[in-house]
Amino acid sequence: MYETILFEKSGGVATISLNRPEVLNAFNGTLHEEVHAAFEAAEDDGEVRAIVLRGEGRGFSAGADLSEVIEGNGSEQPDLGEYLRNTYSRLVMKMVSIEKPIVAALHGPVYGAGLGIALACDLRVAAESAKFSVAFIKIGLIPDAGISFFLPRLVGIGKAMEMSMLGETVEAEEARSIGLVNRVVADEAVAGEAAALATRLASMPTRALGRIKVTLYGSFEGDIGTALEKEARGQTFCGYTEDHREGIAAFFEKREAEFTGE
Repeated sequence: MYETILFEKSGGVATISLNRPEVLNAFNGTLHEEVHAAFEAAEDDGEVRAIVLRGEGRGFSAGADLSEVIEGNGSEQPDLGEYLRNTYSRLVMKMVSIEKPIVAALHGPVYGAGLGIALACDLRVAAESAKFSVAFIKIGLIPDAGISFFLPRLVGIGKAMEMSMLGETVEAEEARSIGLVNRVVADEAVAGEAAALATRLASMPTRALGRIKVTLYGSFEGDIGTALEKEARGQTFCGYTEDHREGIAAFFEKREAEFTGE
């Protein structure tokens, strides 16, 4: 069905694996289209309540496939802004808008736009081998794929400026200490840790998790009054869900709640 990704479902979790290991999972046009389609399929599938994004081979992703972006245009200078609008911008907006949690399993190089895609996930589990680099300055470009939005919010403006201007590599433990990733585990454990985290999320109130994404991303826009109103609207929505009713019943009956995602 797919040429450049692997897609599987198990226990309420959909796993999307970038599968161009020969080029460190660099994004070409086909990979963009297939990852976007896989996220749409997971979004529309009622059985899927959490998503894992990972990479095959020796790393998560080296970012854009420059051989296609630059060399594919022959002697003509490509409009990189238009390229972004049709690729990374579209994909990042899809990931952020999905009201289901996305867990990134990261190992090896997480470079350039690959870092942006990792940051567009909601939680990040990194292997000890993971290395992170904004990298764009090395080819005379600015960060894209959502990095300018996510990075300063995760690590602060000072560290984001350093990473973006110098393009230096950040090792896994430093990435955890500055808030770039949530957890660091041994390389052999990263797939299992990400799957276990996604499975845990898949057993939780899915609609409430989705509204958490909406309200937290929305909190970057407007003032405190806007944020409070988003909270109120989200709570109205969640208050009518079956999972809320189950949570309340379990609380009063002093038992573990059994959430269904409804």
